[in-house]
Amino acid sequence: MDYIPQLLALSGIVLLACASPGPDFVAVTSHALSERRSGVFVGLGITCAVALWASLAVFGFGLLIQQFFWLYESIRLAGAAYLIYLGARMLMAALRAQAKGQDDVAQAPCVSPKQAWSRGFIVGITNPKTATFFATLFVTLLPVGAPLWVYAAVVAVVVCITATWLCLLASFFSVAIVRTAYARIRRPVDALMGAALVGLGIRMATSR
Repeated sequence: MDYIPQLLALSGIVLLACASPGPDFVAVTSHALSERRSGVFVGLGITCAVALWASLAVFGFGLLIQQFFWLYESIRLAGAAYLIYLGARMLMAALRAQAKGQDDVAQAPCVSPKQAWSRGFIVGITNPKTATFFATLFVTLLPVGAPLWVYAAVVAVVVCITATWLCLLASFFSVAIVRTAYARIRRPVDALMGAALVGLGIRMATSR
């Protein structure tokens, strides 16, 4: 059986999902504005989490997690709390910078690759909706009894698209002209991104 049409359809849906603004977008861009390496490693951390969720979905664990209400809710609330934590830190940093009159983008805090990767992984792994999204998508697009190579190709496609998109995003928001523009409006941008993360965390905590 020819599975190419299903793989192409899945690729398009995953790309659209990646391009939709959300916690991944804010986490990558907020770090990339300080340092490209940090943004890239946040993106790689998110990609690893997405790879894990996609792999679990292949074996049906995505739908299984949704059935265990306590597990799904625990992961969801942990993710919401972490997003609110990151957002609150950005808001406080912006307020402190305003109080001290700091405007230089070079003063934006940078983190090590390990820390950046960990932040990205936590953002990705504490979003159980990713698991149910992939599980539903795979059930819808892939016929029952598809060969093993198809499922391996599906996970590989998801990983490649996610990693490419997030790394391109990090690269774009770390170019000189973007960072120069960011330096001029750093405080409101940091405050806006912090508020966005807090808002996304609250939305995740209150949504079902």
